[in-house]
Amino acid sequence: MCSRSNSARGFGKSALAVVVAACLFSGCSGDSGYDISGSVSFDGNPIPAGKIYFRPDGSKDNVGHTGYANIVDGKYDTAAEGGKKMAGGAIVVGIEGIDPSGAKTDEESGEEVSTALFPYYEIPTQLPEEDTTKDFEVPAEAAKVKYQEERPDTSGP
Repeated sequence: MCSRSNSARGFGKSALAVVVAACLFSGCSGDSGYDISGSVSFDGNPIPAGKIYFRPDGSKDNVGHTGYANIVDGKYDTAAEGGKKMAGGAIVVGIEGIDPSGAKTDEESGEEVSTALFPYYEIPTQLPEEDTTKDFEVPAEAAKVKYQEERPDTSGP
């Protein structure tokens, strides 16, 4: 009877070790990944506010979590409050630019509604698997695009 109990405990420990190892290798640890910072502009001007996302490019067999950072006065940094480290490698960078001076108050809800400078914009790129700095430029033509991509899901681990 004791050997069954010990065997069950051993199986539980082995299963736990497999889950922990899978979590670490898949990038679900909150501190895994690399920090990235830099500047981001639209039509040659710093983007005053927004968000930048770093999504692993699955079409190039890159996996991991999506990193992100707030854009403030044309600068971003995943190490800053509200940011999350990126996976590195083949990445699709997504950028949202907001014009805070164009914000209006919704009459029904009373909430402030911001004005987008351009639809959600994506740039495929290759980033190093180490902390790095990179600047991004959103061209003026991005404002003319009618189709808007959805933002990456950042609610996961």
